[in-house]
Amino acid sequence: MSELRGLRLRLTLSIALVLVLAVGATFFAIYRGTGSRLRARIDHELRDEVAAFTARGVPAGAATPGAVAAAGRRYIAAQPFRASARLLIERVAGAGVLTNQPELVPTSRERGEPSREQLAEDRQARALLGAPAGFSTLELRDLGALRLRTATVRRDGRVAAVVSVGEPLAPVHSAQLDVAQTFALAGALTLAAALLAAYLVAARTARPLRRMAAIAARVDAGDLSPRIRREGPRDEVRVLADAFDHMLDRLETAFARQAGFLADVSHELRTPLTVLRGQLEVLARDPAFTREDFDRVERIARAEIARMEKLVDDLLLLAHSDEPEFLHPRPVPLRPYLEELLAGVAATADRDFQLACSTDGMLPGDPDRLAQALRNLLANAVAHTGPGGLVRLEATVSEGGLTLAVEDDGPGIPPDQRALVLERFHRLDVSRSRSTGGTGLGLAIARAIVEAHGGTIRVGASAAGGARIALTLPDRRPADARAAPAAVRYGAARPAGAPPRA
Repeated sequence: MSELRGLRLRLTLSIALVLVLAVGATFFAIYRGTGSRLRARIDHELRDEVAAFTARGVPAGAATPGAVAAAGRRYIAAQPFRASARLLIERVAGAGVLTNQPELVPTSRERGEPSREQLAEDRQARALLGAPAGFSTLELRDLGALRLRTATVRRDGRVAAVVSVGEPLAPVHSAQLDVAQTFALAGALTLAAALLAAYLVAARTARPLRRMAAIAARVDAGDLSPRIRREGPRDEVRVLADAFDHMLDRLETAFARQAGFLADVSHELRTPLTVLRGQLEVLARDPAFTREDFDRVERIARAEIARMEKLVDDLLLLAHSDEPEFLHPRPVPLRPYLEELLAGVAATADRDFQLACSTDGMLPGDPDRLAQALRNLLANAVAHTGPGGLVRLEATVSEGGLTLAVEDDGPGIPPDQRALVLERFHRLDVSRSRSTGGTGLGLAIARAIVEAHGGTIRVGASAAGGARIALTLPDRRPADARAAPAAVRYGAARPAGAPPRA
């Protein structure tokens, strides 16, 4: 569980980090944006103020420096009161310097050795008076940062005056400081709330994971019964929980099938071994056994050994059916392939064998494995029909692919048994299957082979009232067009009557 606690901590810290980065980026954008907008507004006001100062403080009709200076004094004196200390400076050629803040630009100085403070004021005044045309930013001792707009005014081709208008940037810095303080407080509260919410979300997210870990521990101990059964919206955690439950369902089914399979194998092997042991015990107890007794025991032993060999071969085939090397597909003509297959089976049983093939295309798959599957289906049909009974092999092509079906006119398979007959060792009549040499694996092998091809197997009823088992190989449509079904008949005609299906 320590890993899950670490997961909660990592989720919480990750969310907090993302939030801090988001708040920081927002603060930076607003902080810089606030300063930029306020500076732009100040520049706009300074530009307008310089234009007004130029028009009224240096009038076009003023012919002498004295007249220019008088107009400048009137303009400066007429300025309204402002919350900020706006600076106005006019340098009139031949008439000195005019300003509304003489403490920043002293126009006269007492005789004597200047003090250090006076020297600093002089340097500050020279910086103001020597500012270049246009916008500039100066750092003043008393006002701090000052935004300055300077313009040279010409009248009649000569420099009449140089006007400067300055605005302190302290309000801009104050506004940015307010933004920083507000963001610091709001960010701290938001971060605290986000940490709490992130921890709760992380804990809620990790809760089903903790349950999965607990269930996995129980599964590791051998208990496959617990499930998560998560309710609520189908989010990623719900999908994971459902997949986990589905995995446990499959594991439980697989273990149950494995246990049943081992029990069935043990039972199937016990029968021939019991027969062999019994026959050997008979021989051991009868010292006067004859050649006929020996031959009889030999026949029985050979039959039971052959049964065990077939059982082992079938089990090995099923065990290897999910391996990549299980299939070796190669194209073979379909119709000759089916005709040869059906003819081989027809030579071993007295049945009315029929072939209906609607295409002359190619077989899409491994011909050897598919022949094994079809022989199992044909053998099953032969086992459940009497002499002369109908056994029909049909090949059809549809959008789903090629379908190979075997049907008969026997008693059929009950609907509730149609899925079960495809399971390993399932028999509708156990005693008769053993007597005919069956292992109960024929249909299971057919299903494994067709599923290895990516196909499906279906068990149903035939038109003649018997069973119909169809193998469908998908997405392998032959190249030729469909033809009308052509029927080929092998063996004897069908007499009335057939033994019941086991």
